[in-house]
Amino acid sequence: MAAAVILLAGCGTRLPDSAFRTPQAPSQTPSRPAATITIGTIASLSNPFDAQAFAGPSYGLRAFVDDINRRGGINGRRLVLKSCDDSGDGSHNVTCVHRLVEQDHVFALVANAILSYGGANLVNQLGVPDIGSQPIDVAYTQYPHLWDIAGEDYPREGKVGWNGKLHNGTEVYRYFKVRFPSVPLRAGVVYYNQASSQRYGDAIARGLEQEGYSVTTAQVNFALPDFNSVAIKLRHAGVRYVYDAIDRAGNERLCKAIDDNQLDLTAKITTTQSWDATIGTSYADSPRCRNEIYATGGSLNYDDRSSPQVAQFRTAMSRLGWDTTQQMSQWALEGWAGARWFADAAASCGSQLTRACVERFMARATPYDAGGLLIPRDFTVGTGSLAPHEACINVVRWQDSANNGAGGWVNQVPDMTRNCYNVPSIAYEP
Repeated sequence: MAAAVILLAGCGTRLPDSAFRTPQAPSQTPSRPAATITIGTIASLSNPFDAQAFAGPSYGLRAFVDDINRRGGINGRRLVLKSCDDSGDGSHNVTCVHRLVEQDHVFALVANAILSYGGANLVNQLGVPDIGSQPIDVAYTQYPHLWDIAGEDYPREGKVGWNGKLHNGTEVYRYFKVRFPSVPLRAGVVYYNQASSQRYGDAIARGLEQEGYSVTTAQVNFALPDFNSVAIKLRHAGVRYVYDAIDRAGNERLCKAIDDNQLDLTAKITTTQSWDATIGTSYADSPRCRNEIYATGGSLNYDDRSSPQVAQFRTAMSRLGWDTTQQMSQWALEGWAGARWFADAAASCGSQLTRACVERFMARATPYDAGGLLIPRDFTVGTGSLAPHEACINVVRWQDSANNGAGGWVNQVPDMTRNCYNVPSIAYEP
């Protein structure tokens, strides 16, 4: 594989612009821009965990491509989307990169959802922009041609994060402390007996402690999980808030154990990945816990049907038949927003579309919000300081009574761009 990488890298930092223009017979007529722009996406669909775990961004991306093509494309050029399922495997990911870049000649990768980004270094060496993707793999904190949906302040000069460490703010923990001032600051953190899960669980615990919480940690055996014992331990500790570093299936079993063992919760806090429409059915055995599930993130609530930006997304999803509980999710909305980020970057180049031009747009100091879908973010390099900084978040809560009794996610803050806190960061090893 190393020889192949060297060979490809020797061809230059990016494919020539002519690769993205329609071939013409020799003539005196000036060349015209191609009628299409080919983009690619990689998703770990057939992964070892959950067939739907990494599918969300692809739905939103496809809906955006269909929608923008109906509107005339980008500066008159239609988008053509090529996709590859890497099975959640790093070596298969490299194969996907080779196929999309060398065979399909994609101009950029957009809205990836990759479990193990084995081909990240190759993408970076070839200078292929990777835009609006979910930062599941640490490669997005490492390489300069990778521009994830979150926006990063890491140097991205080859090392992960800041000298091998990532930073997390404490704004989520601050929010609940401020929202429920009379509730005891007692939190539980649940993680698997796996190194990465344990490290992230430890980072959550340290962030909670930084905000003054008393923290009870609970380790679960991934192969033989006993969530009842975890729930009993948390109940005896008087825990009112539960955080975790486990997967979606584990969270469903944890919630059932919480209900079965009558743990009196104020909030069960989950991640953007679990902010989807399946909650009503997948947590059917734990109705009390289900109605205490909160999700936090940096984008508008996909279930906020009063928002014009969200309405456009939902209409496009519906047009493709993807308005069901299996496809509608926050990650789908962020896949749409990531695709819009690419489209806006490409549109800024006019008829002179090059990768360098697109990346100049991505590197701007001007924060980007995808027309209001995202809390503004950029890639301005920070200092690596853990000192307090302003951080804003959106917060939603699942309620069975929402959407005329069908259930749904209810906004908990009137304006996510103003729900901001001056908080420190916690450094942790990924």
